[in-house]
Amino acid sequence: MTGDLDARNVLGGPLAECGLDPVTGFWRNGFCQAGPEDPGRHTLCAVMTAEFLEHQVRTGNDLVTPIPAYRFPGLVPGDRWCVVALRWLQAHRDGAAAPVVLAATHAATLEVIPLEILLPYAVDVPDDPRGLLS
Repeated sequence: MTGDLDARNVLGGPLAECGLDPVTGFWRNGFCQAGPEDPGRHTLCAVMTAEFLEHQVRTGNDLVTPIPAYRFPGLVPGDRWCVVALRWLQAHRDGAAAPVVLAATHAATLEVIPLEILLPYAVDVPDDPRGLLS
């Protein structure tokens, strides 16, 4: 399985690629797709910040240290990465949430985080953002 190939994003459009350098996604295909093989829901495309990475290390989710066996290079600020929705929500509650690429964040994320919480963190807001809430 390689995730849901006709996936939608949190805005209702086609799911955009999150990142290929480093290659992200549960299936390491660049997309934050959802599927039964990924119970953790790596569905939120976030842009790493030093604050978010430090928070993740402090809460037991080390995204900095490389793990070659899992094709994980270790992340640095500026990397785009598919993160677990609940982990991002925890960072939000702790004041350390990373920016979110809405077009590359899977609609399944909305089962965990309301769009209203994601919107202030959006880094891909269109020229006319009124359509985001319609």
